Amino acid sequence: MGRQRHGKRVISNSSKDGSDSIPHGKEDKKKDIANSILHRKEKKKKLDIAKLFINISIGLCIFSLIWFFYAIYMRSYMARRIITPHSSPKILDPNSTSPAVSPHLFWGSYRPQVYFGMKTRSPKSVVTGLMWMRQFGGMDVNLRHTCEQGDQLQSYGWLMHDGMDFGIQEVRDTDFTLTTEFVKRQGGEHGGDWSWRITAKQQSPAAQAPVISLMFYVATDSQGSLQAHIEERNRLGSVTGSSEELGQFKLTFRKPSAGESSTAKYASYNHLKTVSPGLEKLTDIVKNSLSGRFVYNPPSGEKRYYIAVDTYKPLPQQHQQQQRGESRKESDFVVHQVTMQTPFQIEVLFESASFRDRPNQLAAEVLTEELEKRKSAFDAKFEETFGLHRKGYTPAQIKFSKAALSNMLGGMGYFYGQSAVQSKYNEYPLAYPEGPLFTAVPSRSFFPRGFLWDEGFHQLLINKWDPQITRESLAHWLDMINVEGWIPREQILDDEARSKVPVEFIVQRNENANPPTLFLALQKLVVSFVAKGGEEADKDTKAYLKRLFPRLQTWFEWYNTTQVGPVPNSYRWRGRDKDTNLFLNPKTLTSGLDDYPRASHPSQDERHVDLHCWMALASGIMADVAKLLGEPHQDYEKTHQILSDNSVLEELHWSEQLKTFADYGNHTQLVALQREKVYVPPGQPRHQFPTARLVRSVRKAPKLQYVNSLGYVSLFPFLLQILQPDSPKLEHILKDMRDDQKLWTRYGLRSLSKSDPLFMKRNTEHDAPYWRGPIWININYLAVRALHYYANTEGPYKEKSASLYQELRTNIIENVYSQYMETGYIWEQYNDSTGKGQGSHPFTGWSALCVLMMAEQY
Repeated sequence: MGRQRHGKRVISNSSKDGSDSIPHGKEDKKKDIANSILHRKEKKKKLDIAKLFINISIGLCIFSLIWFFYAIYMRSYMARRIITPHSSPKILDPNSTSPAVSPHLFWGSYRPQVYFGMKTRSPKSVVTGLMWMRQFGGMDVNLRHTCEQGDQLQSYGWLMHDGMDFGIQEVRDTDFTLTTEFVKRQGGEHGGDWSWRITAKQQSPAAQAPVISLMFYVATDSQGSLQAHIEERNRLGSVTGSSEELGQFKLTFRKPSAGESSTAKYASYNHLKTVSPGLEKLTDIVKNSLSGRFVYNPPSGEKRYYIAVDTYKPLPQQHQQQQRGESRKESDFVVHQVTMQTPFQIEVLFESASFRDRPNQLAAEVLTEELEKRKSAFDAKFEETFGLHRKGYTPAQIKFSKAALSNMLGGMGYFYGQSAVQSKYNEYPLAYPEGPLFTAVPSRSFFPRGFLWDEGFHQLLINKWDPQITRESLAHWLDMINVEGWIPREQILDDEARSKVPVEFIVQRNENANPPTLFLALQKLVVSFVAKGGEEADKDTKAYLKRLFPRLQTWFEWYNTTQVGPVPNSYRWRGRDKDTNLFLNPKTLTSGLDDYPRASHPSQDERHVDLHCWMALASGIMADVAKLLGEPHQDYEKTHQILSDNSVLEELHWSEQLKTFADYGNHTQLVALQREKVYVPPGQPRHQFPTARLVRSVRKAPKLQYVNSLGYVSLFPFLLQILQPDSPKLEHILKDMRDDQKLWTRYGLRSLSKSDPLFMKRNTEHDAPYWRGPIWININYLAVRALHYYANTEGPYKEKSASLYQELRTNIIENVYSQYMETGYIWEQYNDSTGKGQGSHPFTGWSALCVLMMAEQY
């Protein structure tokens, strides 16, 4: 048997009852082991949870950082989109306005903001112009240069202008008349030559003919140089110069003659050679260079001191900027002053050095002959285009219509620069991409710049005269589009333009639209293309439309996404005034109708009937263009069918109670402006406390309902010919139009019903009624055009439309013409009670559409 190990105790594992028996020590040890394992598991579990929390925290941190940087990137991306150009190729080539490509349009009267001046269609043009003032009229210096209503001229404007090579303008000052004429002659490589003739005549019966000073000037715009050449003591005979676009050139100031004869006449001469920090400073520079130390000494008259340019003294502000190194690059500026008694005539010649085979100088008899040829050509083309003589108009009426067209063409401007723009992602305004704009302007005195919704109306008239100008203008506007599809509605591109605009209107915001009236002009282009037989007969038009189409697509989509309304197929103008406390009815500047009454309390629930109709028109034209180009057109056609569906239109905008089409929104009619109460403690002086303002009082809470205002907005389904000719709603519209207690007047349709609570009511303490009663020619043109359409389309209201057409057309033409004859101007708007012109003048933007009404060309 084996031996037992010493030191080991052998314990029997059997018990009396035969069951297993475990000693207490071993049981405790197992418990300890189990507890230890359990503790380790719990500890591990806690560690796993902690790791999980750490991992989650790290993940959240990483995600937050990613999201943070993504948000920064997206904000930066979104902030930059407003100044990101459209990705498609520009419609116009960069050199499309150069003298090599477009010599006939290179030089022109493209400075609508001055009474008379010329420049080239280039970014940094040499500019020429005319200033004048009457001598011996007292202490005030009445210098004329930029078109200002405050100058209170009896009249000024183009009598003839062909939009290209020639123009005649008449300016009637207090007691004398200036006639400015220009004509161009092609030749060379830089746009050729041109000549001016300025004729001054006395127009008052005073025994003493007025003595006036004409100041001819030439200025560079930060590039190019000028040299003055003095002849005969102090007479500036000529200026030579050079620039990148013009090469070498010479400007010659011929001696004045006595009226239309060639007899020499006594004159005093002065000149100024200095530098300018910017074209917007030219008037100030001349004013600050004037001196009264010069003597006017005609052979048969008394010696008198007169005012003339002398030495320029920089303005204090400009001097401080120069000291701080803030001044812009200065440009050469030369002024030639001629002072003499009326009548007289002066000629100025511009000659390009590259015009080497010039047959003769465009001066004296040669200039007279050329002007007569251009007048005859203008008259012939005008009659061929509009046929007013054949229609029986008088010579005076035809002369008026020529002036209306000529002022539209003579108001074409060429601008280059950058708009100031801002989106909700930008804390501060940004500079829009630099670019050119060739556009007509609404008013040379008050709005001498491009406006998006005005331009569509302008081009309806211009297209009749010269379709090529319209194509260029449309292309310039659409080349302004950004990647979002937005076009700034007001084009304020350079310092000269900004000098005429209140600061609060300079920054353009990308949520704000304007009526897409360019589609009106585009519609004419499409109709003309089809009438000519399509592609085979008009390949140039199809190529042009192909270049336009990508930008048109984006522009349309921008409207169709950013201006949508709260329910399907509805639309809402963005950008209404938000400070409802100060406005009787918050303005909707973006609609173009400014203070026309909308829902009293702006909200996202609004539906605007005019925008609905603009989108119906635009979608139809997009479908037509897409079909012509072989592009997908189904979506545009479907949109057009839905928006033009009269049942959809009626469901969204017809008020059965009001029996008219109307906006919809959060509205109450019971609002008024009242003077707010300002508490002045007893014994305190009143002047130390704020002036009591006019603020809005709401007498009844607003609710969602149709806006009970009858006026231009109510007519839009009719104006844009969305209504079917057999629509019963047309009967209500025609009835409201002819009601003289609503829209009808002897001078045209008023903008707001005479029975409306807001008719001719001020919108704020300082805002007179604008679209709340006065007669506007652009909407009246649309009304006449629509009546012509319904009068020539089968339907139950054909005869009624024809009768109203004749009556309304006659009223508008007669009043605009009579006011022109009485005042010398075509006006922005006309008084609904008297027919008198009011607002800015001359306003030969859309008010010139009376020419198309006279010609019955719609």
